[in-house]
Amino acid sequence: MPPAPDSRTDDEVLAATDVAVLLRYGLTQDAFRTALFGDGAVAAAVTLDRLGVLPRSLVFVAEIVRSGGLAYAAELPEPLPSPEPAAILRDWLSGAAQTAGTPEGDTWAARWLAAVAEIIALRRATREGTP
Repeated sequence: MPPAPDSRTDDEVLAATDVAVLLRYGLTQDAFRTALFGDGAVAAAVTLDRLGVLPRSLVFVAEIVRSGGLAYAAELPEPLPSPEPAAILRDWLSGAAQTAGTPEGDTWAARWLAAVAEIIALRRATREGTP
């Protein structure tokens, strides 16, 4: 009998999700939007939470996207305070801006960033045991 495959946690599986691809398709095609706001948002939250990103930082970026657009937010030198998560987020935003840089795409992207921030906040509250 072959050995059982190594089990991975949901966090590990979601962290391997290609968020950039989900953003490109989820912001432009209704058929992919559920995946973007479901697995995509959780995957982004897991990735950014592991890097110590605070929810309020993402809410701030969401407001920038809402008011200035994806392309503008992608060009920010430091969209997040730390270099590694900032580079990841910049990559996600620049990829999304290439395909979804429209007012409607900007609105969906801002909503998605706010959802990711909310998931990070919930993950932290759960870890800390606070309601």
